[in-house]
Amino acid sequence: MANLLIVDDEKNMRTAVRRLFAIEGHQVLEAADGQEAIDRLDSDDIDLVILDLEMPRVNGFAVLDRMRERGDRTPVIILTGHGSIDRAVQAVRRGAGDFLEKPPDPERLMVAARNALRIGALDRENRELRDALQGEVALIGTGPATVALRGEIARAVATDSPVLIGGENGTGKEVVARLIHAGSARRDGPFVAVNCAALPAELFESELFGAERGAFTGAARRRTGRFERAAGGTLFLDEIGDIPTALQAKLLRAIESRNIERLGGEVPIAVDARVIAATNRDLRAALASGDFRADLYYRIAVLPIEVPPLRARREDVPALVDHFLRQGRAQRPSIVRRFAPEAIAALSAHDFPGNVRELRNLVERLTLIAAGEVVTAADVRAVLPVPLTTTAAPAPTTGPPAGGSAVPETLPTYKESLREAERTILLAALERHRWQMARTARALGIERSHLYRKIKGLGIRVPD
Repeated sequence: MANLLIVDDEKNMRTAVRRLFAIEGHQVLEAADGQEAIDRLDSDDIDLVILDLEMPRVNGFAVLDRMRERGDRTPVIILTGHGSIDRAVQAVRRGAGDFLEKPPDPERLMVAARNALRIGALDRENRELRDALQGEVALIGTGPATVALRGEIARAVATDSPVLIGGENGTGKEVVARLIHAGSARRDGPFVAVNCAALPAELFESELFGAERGAFTGAARRRTGRFERAAGGTLFLDEIGDIPTALQAKLLRAIESRNIERLGGEVPIAVDARVIAATNRDLRAALASGDFRADLYYRIAVLPIEVPPLRARREDVPALVDHFLRQGRAQRPSIVRRFAPEAIAALSAHDFPGNVRELRNLVERLTLIAAGEVVTAADVRAVLPVPLTTTAAPAPTTGPPAGGSAVPETLPTYKESLREAERTILLAALERHRWQMARTARALGIERSHLYRKIKGLGIRVPD
């Protein structure tokens, strides 16, 4: 049921309308003039205003003007005894949704009210969704590291050069990329994101550059690639360090010439897209090993930006917690209203190997499992991940063990020892998180796709 405000200087009219809507179960408030209406709108949560135009002190047009000045989007139905087309047009221009003459037909008034309430509900839902989406690309915090990062973003916004964003998993590299796009001259163009680590090598070229019909088995029609879809906007290449070596030269040519060729095609296609890349790898080390082309690196790293890990911006944790709490409450019901200071302190002391993504997941989990309206430090300690346990090294010996030789006949190679150690750590983490891949990847600070590759490469069998 809705909260309605009836604004009319005629008491009998207010009473008649109130009784009509009370039958429907609505909560009805009254105001005898425009000033009372403005006061009510300030103090009460109103879903619909039924407004007279001719009133003492402050008339209905003035109420509409005041609502518009303050950004109040509450639906308004005009109900007046001095109806005319000119006045109706004026009222609609000032924000009214409907215009009825006195005495109103009860059925018509009810239909107008239902329509206005439905439109108002849709408008609120759209605004909440828009705010939630904007929240996803917000850079929260006022600490020195965050302020410095905002300065780097501002410099990138002012140019159209390629940007390379570095940082650990979960720090918000895509958030930075979206902020650069949103502030740039390309803001009205598309933002096309490509997760390079998730694309199979055999499909990478067709995904990025597109393919002509018949270019490969199964290519029954022409396919538009991500580069073309990003024309006029921004192409975001996440985890660019995972691009197959054989395709790096083609990517370099596309960035430099702003021309692409579809797989199986022969005609160059002009594509005007800004490239923003991101990686959690040390690309300079990849240069030394030959896994990444130096010329491509220097082309995409015209403006390098490093996103700091959350442990380097602990002072931002309270603001981030508040942001994620409000964002979560807008998306799902929760009794949690706030985090106790001790809970914030416990979160701030955590190193967050999964960075901001890990914090967001923890806040969401706490809002779902907390017993009361306030999240306590005990609640936080109960959900913080347990550090990986290590096996104590055997005590050193000065001589050979009894009944055996000092050195075994065959020693494992360094590579074999490293592989076995990595396998042991992964198995321990997987068992601790009950083989839930997303949680395990977050705890280890790696991408889920990388975790799957490690499991396969190390021969770990996933239980049914």
